Amino acid sequence: MGKSSKDKRDAYYRLAKEQGWRARSAFKLLQLDEEFNLFENVTRVVDLCAAPGSWSQVLSRVLIKGETFGRCAWQDREAKLRQQMLNVFAPDSSSSTQTGAVVDAPKIVEKKDNEPRRDVKIVAIDLQPISPLPGIITLRADITHPATVPLLLKALDNEFDPSAMGSQQATNRVDLVISDGAPDVTGLHDLDIYVQSQLLFAALNLALCVLKPGGKFVAKIFRGRNVDLLYAQLKIFFEKVYVAKPRSSRASSVEAFIVCINFQPPEGFQASLEEPLGVGNRLPEMLEERQAVLPITAAPGLMQDPASGAWDSVPHKVHTADEDDIYDVEVEDLSVEHTEDIRWVAPFVACGDLSAFDSDASYKLPDDHVSLDPVQPPTAPPYKRAIELRRANGGAYKKTGTK
Repeated sequence: MGKSSKDKRDAYYRLAKEQGWRARSAFKLLQLDEEFNLFENVTRVVDLCAAPGSWSQVLSRVLIKGETFGRCAWQDREAKLRQQMLNVFAPDSSSSTQTGAVVDAPKIVEKKDNEPRRDVKIVAIDLQPISPLPGIITLRADITHPATVPLLLKALDNEFDPSAMGSQQATNRVDLVISDGAPDVTGLHDLDIYVQSQLLFAALNLALCVLKPGGKFVAKIFRGRNVDLLYAQLKIFFEKVYVAKPRSSRASSVEAFIVCINFQPPEGFQASLEEPLGVGNRLPEMLEERQAVLPITAAPGLMQDPASGAWDSVPHKVHTADEDDIYDVEVEDLSVEHTEDIRWVAPFVACGDLSAFDSDASYKLPDDHVSLDPVQPPTAPPYKRAIELRRANGGAYKKTGTK
């Protein structure tokens, strides 16, 4: 699809290039911040699955440079306008009230340009290379591998010694962990939802190693049939769990974002990627334990020799139900109310101002509109080899340029 048709289809794709963002997903994080105030009192952040770096770019411009966007920028403009109005219509200092007291004009403090903050540390991790960003430490690593934790802890704390620390726990923990990662979708929704849930668990396992009590965790999810189980599992570690849908996220997509606030790990819990949440590498042991507990059942007419363990096919007496047999069936008492909560549903929150662009709508562009190039082209896209082969074979439509 050409750039002009894509611009007309997606307003946020065009706005991202006009405002200097690397990807349209930057608006998703900004709208989540407007709703949940994610960046309040945050100085240490880990960005997982960060490529191409749009969320890290938001962190750099908001936390390090001190820029404001969206509702915060509007509030700053309104406050500045009110200060200017007070300065223009300030009463004369020589005038006095009925009691003779002099009324002083309000003092207007001019806001200086925001200087870069030195106490902010942001680490971005992805398997794909990320182009440099101001104040961002980038790591090329796999978030599902246990060796990633020492690399991350070393990036967060230069004095970290992996040999002197037995457990994979950070000494200087972070305030916020975000993840915008998603697998290459196949179109099979059940498979895509399962793979995305496993990616989310990998991000959560890494976040549990570095997140401090009271911290926040934000990650992308695909909503499916059994997503309630995922919400309940996250509720074990966080006080509040929300499902958010930014306005910049297409309504036709199953994509949503899980926002977890106030990290409260259970007493005695020790996070480690060597023993991750879920089954992990313990599946064979769990199967053996389950088979040892389950009773041995056999079909009617089959007997097992205790010595050899072989089954014979000698028919034995089998009881069959007759018409005169009577069975007692216990009727469930429906009048008893079940007070125990057997299901927990996470609140669903729609983020973003209703006056913002609709990501599923198409907008007419002016006649003099010029399509801009992306701010940061992909550094090492997985489809790079496919493009080279297509060019070598004469292009997409076998156009070799010769007649």
